[in-house]
Amino acid sequence: MRAPADAVWHLKHAGILDRALWTVTDWRAQNLTALPRPCRRVTVASRDARETVCAEMDTSVLFTSLYAVCEQAVAALSEEPNEMAGDSAKRLIEVVTLIHQHGRGLEPVIAGFTATFHHFDFDPLVPGNGYRSLVKVVRSCLLHIIQKGRYITTNCRKLLFRAPHNTKEMEAYCSALCQLRALLYLAQRLLHDNDQGDLYFQKEGGLSAIFTQEYASMYKACFYGRCLGFQFSPAIRPFLQTVVTGLVSFGENYKKHKSLFVEAGGITQYGVAASSFFTSGKYVVDPELRGTEYERAIQNMDMQFWKTFWNLSETELISGLASIMSVQVQVNRTLSVPPMSFLLPLASDPQLSVTVAPPVAHCGPGPVNMRLISHKLLEGQNSEEMLAFSHTEGTPISMSLGLTKPSPPSPWLLVHFHGGGFVAHTSKSHENYLKSWAQDLGMPILSVDYSLAPEAPFPRALEECFYAYCWALKHCHLLGSTAERVCLAGDSAGGNLCITVAMRAMSQGVRVPDGIMAAYPATLLTTYASPSRLLTLIDPLLPLGVIYKCLSAYAGTEPQTGTSETEGTMKTPTDTVSSPPSDPSQDQTSQDPGSEKHQAENPSEGSVVPPSGWEEYPEGFRPLRSEQLADISLRCSPINRNPYVSPLLAPDSMLQGLPPVHIVACALDAMLDDSVMFARRLRRLQQPVTLCVVEDLPHGFLCLQHCKETQEANSICVARIREVFSQRHGNTNQDAPPALGETNPETDSSNEEWTRNTGGRELAAGDGQNR
Repeated sequence: MRAPADAVWHLKHAGILDRALWTVTDWRAQNLTALPRPCRRVTVASRDARETVCAEMDTSVLFTSLYAVCEQAVAALSEEPNEMAGDSAKRLIEVVTLIHQHGRGLEPVIAGFTATFHHFDFDPLVPGNGYRSLVKVVRSCLLHIIQKGRYITTNCRKLLFRAPHNTKEMEAYCSALCQLRALLYLAQRLLHDNDQGDLYFQKEGGLSAIFTQEYASMYKACFYGRCLGFQFSPAIRPFLQTVVTGLVSFGENYKKHKSLFVEAGGITQYGVAASSFFTSGKYVVDPELRGTEYERAIQNMDMQFWKTFWNLSETELISGLASIMSVQVQVNRTLSVPPMSFLLPLASDPQLSVTVAPPVAHCGPGPVNMRLISHKLLEGQNSEEMLAFSHTEGTPISMSLGLTKPSPPSPWLLVHFHGGGFVAHTSKSHENYLKSWAQDLGMPILSVDYSLAPEAPFPRALEECFYAYCWALKHCHLLGSTAERVCLAGDSAGGNLCITVAMRAMSQGVRVPDGIMAAYPATLLTTYASPSRLLTLIDPLLPLGVIYKCLSAYAGTEPQTGTSETEGTMKTPTDTVSSPPSDPSQDQTSQDPGSEKHQAENPSEGSVVPPSGWEEYPEGFRPLRSEQLADISLRCSPINRNPYVSPLLAPDSMLQGLPPVHIVACALDAMLDDSVMFARRLRRLQQPVTLCVVEDLPHGFLCLQHCKETQEANSICVARIREVFSQRHGNTNQDAPPALGETNPETDSSNEEWTRNTGGRELAAGDGQNR
């Protein structure tokens, strides 16, 4: 038998597999149509070669190929003790041998997960959960190793072979494979100890404490150096390199000017950013240095640093460049709504009304800031009453409205809550995709600039978002809409706010939105461990220490003062924890910002001692340890378990009656299990819900509209929003435009497959129900 010509070409072109491998997998390649349904949707010819192998090749063939490549590489390197650097040859042989050993240890673990992870999917047609993601990441790492191993085997005897470079590459991926092996052992513990079908270990002690401590001491620099973003789409990796390089450069200069930041309130932000540009070169040419410094930053940098860095996207230079490249709109106006109470009719009896009070938590009454975006000028948007709310920030409208005739108001309205971990960003950072949404959907978008933590912790953001939603309902005529149908949309923290605002609307008795589109939402703001959260060890955008800082800030438990690595102080590990402290004021996390060098084998002095009851890793294996321990607090306030903070923990009565919820999650996102478990929870309550899991993209993909993959994922979000406005709810909306390239199924059908082919990647949605 022969494999299909297009598949063979892709595999040969990628240099991953040789022809001999096809003698094992011929029957699979020729019988793709006979594969189970989740595999049948894969389009071999149009996907990245490495991901094609991941999808089509079973575990045994993958590891067989790995062992063969390792043996061939060792043989080739041993044959030729020639002019090639002897030390590099020996190191290569050692690292390839160690990779072979890791493969032997990983094979049965991967096989075990492969046999069981389907039990945790939301739906057979929507495969996706943290266990799947971990296996996918390991396979991706193995395929990079296979590719590099075949290159070494073929070229090691050539004159221009760069032995030191290839040695460092293999050493980096060997370190990554070692750490991934440790994560899989932790995931095994979760699989064994969790309740059946549950992805979260719903206790703050036990496994959750073990995971936090393991994260604090495990070596991570390899994932931010040469292996940066290996699990994501190749088109994303240059962006990740830019972000990581920019962060470590910014961090280097931030430490020098930290006192000025505190005294001047961030006035030196532009100067530090400019200085960072000139110091970034060394991190581009030295991946090991970049990885080490990035690990140092995520371990111990304080919240002020992260807020400052994330808000660089708000600067005039960056936002101006983004505005030039974005869709041009006729209306882009910032609003400031004064804190005044008003009446809204009750949803159950419109003749009765309820008073909507302005937000008062923490900061007292204050204006709520918003941004109105509309592709075309609509009636009401240029009225005198509307102009009274305008906030003078540059040019509020991108073209002269005196010569523009307003169009009739739209029957639809989209209210948007931005992401940013509750601590950073405004609507300005999200203008790029909001403008494209306004063009594609043909409706006004009101994006809320809620107050940020830690200065304004929970419930301030929720109060402001709920107030803005109610204000939009009452003043929709000023926004260019009749609000016949209203949808809430948000990403990450904004997705959380979409759900909790709808819950608040139900509790207050006001009109509930007609639907919610939540992109990679955070629905569980606790320290509970889950398989997808293990990915925080390798994710450059969502490190666990930074997530914990954001959770603490939103809950109001983030310390306002204290020493950190940025101040140059050193902490010695003295105490370790086996369970979270009962006293919130106690911080038992061990800290040791010591040397950046990692320990290659057993954890020795300075390592975190696991709690009692922790079963050691298998004999002969230990993860790599970093001498610089992360400054992570295990404290979790009761506020984190509040249903309006963690809607996944809300009682059934608070979730029943929610509008249709459309969740778009990322397969490689540390928050994936939040989406899967919340979708399963809603379905169990017979609530209308769909889940779509997009492949190969990181958390926050909506803000990365620079490549085809992210644009396709953005189209999925637009399609879900469009579905909210096209659903039958009383009046049939005949004018709702269909999603581009997508067929709308009957939303009350059960278990009906609805897939969208996006350039070879199939993105499936779960079954929805008509509300």
